[in-house]
Amino acid sequence: MEDKTKELETKGIGALLFAYALPAVISQIIASIYNIADRIFLGQGVSALAIAGLGITMPVMNIIHAFGSLVGAGSSARMSIVLGKKDVRWAENILGNSLLLTFFFGALFLSFGYGFLDQILGLFGASSETLEYARTYMLIVLPGMFLTTLTFNLTGLMRASGYPMKSMAILVSGAVLNMILDPIFIFVFKWGIAGAAWATTISMAMTGILSVAHFCSPKSFIRFRRHAWKPRFYIFKNILLIGISPFSMNVAASAVVALLNSQLIKYGSMLSGSYGSQAGDLAVGVYGVCNTFASLMVMLVIGLCQGMQPIAGYNYGAGHPDRLKRVYVLALLSNVSVCTFGAILGVSFPGAMARMFTNDASLIEMARPAMRYIMVMFPLIGFTITNSQFFQSIDKPWIAIVTSLSRQVIFLLPMMYLVPLIYMACGGIGLHGIWASMTASDVMGAMLAAILLSTQLKVFRKNVSLETSTK
Repeated sequence: MEDKTKELETKGIGALLFAYALPAVISQIIASIYNIADRIFLGQGVSALAIAGLGITMPVMNIIHAFGSLVGAGSSARMSIVLGKKDVRWAENILGNSLLLTFFFGALFLSFGYGFLDQILGLFGASSETLEYARTYMLIVLPGMFLTTLTFNLTGLMRASGYPMKSMAILVSGAVLNMILDPIFIFVFKWGIAGAAWATTISMAMTGILSVAHFCSPKSFIRFRRHAWKPRFYIFKNILLIGISPFSMNVAASAVVALLNSQLIKYGSMLSGSYGSQAGDLAVGVYGVCNTFASLMVMLVIGLCQGMQPIAGYNYGAGHPDRLKRVYVLALLSNVSVCTFGAILGVSFPGAMARMFTNDASLIEMARPAMRYIMVMFPLIGFTITNSQFFQSIDKPWIAIVTSLSRQVIFLLPMMYLVPLIYMACGGIGLHGIWASMTASDVMGAMLAAILLSTQLKVFRKNVSLETSTK
């Protein structure tokens, strides 16, 4: 049994970040393939209503993913810290208790899902035409969603315990299997949307089994042991406190998007003279296009942060503030560079970037100013996300929560109602005020993140006792 974490306090920070971030970035890309593959094959082999039915299931699945990140992010961050303290037994306790939490939330998903499925789907917009498709998909995929939370939890713990490449390999294998099974089940077996659901569930089952097998192997540095299965409520609390940051961000994002869409329809409809009666729907589509482009960059940023997390957490726990500072600075520079590249593309070539996702001339034209507003301050998002993920990695949950919620909730939520009114009062276009509210929230969110960072600079100083413990 080899301690795979030793390199976290000895190897060069640049090489470490590359070694841990590259698999994490690839894993982020791979994780999105499940939904993309289902959409592509359903669109080719079933019907538009099947795609609409699948779309209805997305918010439900996102909420389940949010609970997965609640456990996965919290447990991997805690494990990195205690491994930095060389407390292997406590790391195994975290492994066992995180699995207990995963099973607890899984039981809740299955109970509520199967008990109130039609009501839940109706709440998220299922019509009489799409309900049957959505119900068929969810009845099959619900157990698979539990296996997804299990997989993401355990692969995160793999990265924390020194196995980033194996973590990536497991996620890649599931995505590849999904892409193989989708056309077989949909086109050959003629199972329709049920085929897509079975392909996804079987793929998730395989990745879940491989993840559990890793921590059952005697070759693994951290593995399941009898003492790890005892419920320890202070471990539950520590995991949930750290994981509440990504959880709240995912849930808040879903709520904010719903409110934002209503504002886009309202102010977009005012442009009906230029874009026709569907101008409000076009505005929603414009945000979808711009957000999809921005999400490609954010995916890279999150991957880099996932690579940073075990390095930062371990060296924080081990009391190496110099290495902690170096990995933070390197991750920050990398993420800001990625976002700057995205900003240059979005601001300089907004039409071309929109054309990557649509051929509709009216949508592309409406997207030009929107893309510039949304992307002009995008480098600041790299700064904000890096800080939120960094605080999460070093057991500063409340700072991570405030930082992660600042842009979308604290600032964007009120400004998307206020700024359009200001624009119109000054003779401007209300819809442009919506886009401008996003620009302003990026600036204010980054300013708050900088203020919170300035209060925590002591973590980079030597001879400062850590505020964390193994209990």
